[in-house]
Amino acid sequence: MTRLLIAILALLAIALPAHAQSEAQLDQRAADVVAVLRGEAAYGEVFTPAFTAAVPQAQFASIGTQLSEAYGALVGLESVTPSGTLGAATITIRFERALASGPIQLEYTAPYRVAGLRLNDFAPVNDAGLSVVEQVQALPGATSILFARLDGSAVVASHNATRQMAVGSTFKLYVLSALSRSIARGEHSWDEVVPLTERSFPSGQMQEWPRGTPVTLQTLATMMIAISDNTATDQLIAVLGREAVEAELFASGHGNPAATLPFLTTRELFLLKLGEDGVLREYEAGDTAARRAILGGLQGSTLNMADVQRVFGPGPRFIDIEWFASAADLARIYARLADDPVALAILSINLGTDRSHFAAWDYVGYKGGSEPGVLNFSWLLRDAEGAYWVLTMSWNDPAAVVSEVQFLGLAQAVLGEARSTQ
Repeated sequence: MTRLLIAILALLAIALPAHAQSEAQLDQRAADVVAVLRGEAAYGEVFTPAFTAAVPQAQFASIGTQLSEAYGALVGLESVTPSGTLGAATITIRFERALASGPIQLEYTAPYRVAGLRLNDFAPVNDAGLSVVEQVQALPGATSILFARLDGSAVVASHNATRQMAVGSTFKLYVLSALSRSIARGEHSWDEVVPLTERSFPSGQMQEWPRGTPVTLQTLATMMIAISDNTATDQLIAVLGREAVEAELFASGHGNPAATLPFLTTRELFLLKLGEDGVLREYEAGDTAARRAILGGLQGSTLNMADVQRVFGPGPRFIDIEWFASAADLARIYARLADDPVALAILSINLGTDRSHFAAWDYVGYKGGSEPGVLNFSWLLRDAEGAYWVLTMSWNDPAAVVSEVQFLGLAQAVLGEARSTQ
């Protein structure tokens, strides 16, 4: 449903004491990293044993492939900028369509191999002179973006802001908001303890927890947002009731609630998409009552992780069966969450990318979501004057897997432009 973006981009960061490595040694090792990406240097000769143990060569090669798929062919080393700490620098690698940058750290004794490397900043190479919005528009499939103050008084970027888009696990914002509203009405409390009775599939960890484990609603909400735990999400829907979450769609002013009704649990989505194409077409074409009947027929069904990998591995599968929201809808749900300090604290745990991109903001919260062919990033931001903003971006393509790395680079470009104007 979603993946931690940093898991794709961050290789390893190890803080080591540094001795007197020269700039020439940094330049050489940075060039060696590029040579490894090209398959022209031995992995174990360039990186320390601790690094290669944490990031096996196959994983490193896979990351390099993802970068090339997202940004085009590897061009070469762009720059090495010493950071002021001996043995440390910022490395920038050029691909056809982007510059990938991040910290590099050498070990502190000869042969001064690479002990840490993290590519966490992606700047699109914009040879055509396109704006970020135009670059988003140029992506295959359908896209949307909205970067604006929540009160609508300022809009930095907007494209298809009212178009309904599949948003993956970003739907969990509606579950969080329904919980927040229920607590405000006195129906539940953050410290209420419930037994763990539901079980879904990753993303997450709680599917491995023993049934009946007592957990607070705040723990469930934290797991749901911070690591996009699907079991925690389904447990909260069970506690609140599906109707309460559906009511939140209407209460928040969602532009087309019918597209997301009935409000699926993550387990139901897996079960549906593991089913026959004919059932999926029937569900897709059915009204809410017909869809509820199909979901009723799934009760008691079983599935296993091998089935999930088999069905979702080849690429997009019926992405019209999903959770839907427009950029404007997501701005509205963030507006409902912005007055709950507990919800804000939960949203601020995992920002989806390095915190360094948010230096201009007083507060940042985040939720994103994905499945093959579906991607959404949504940030809630507060400026120094206390005004809330939203940056939300969606990309749907029923014909191909969409690139998190490429889309994140565009998001970082938007944030960078905002930082330069503040």
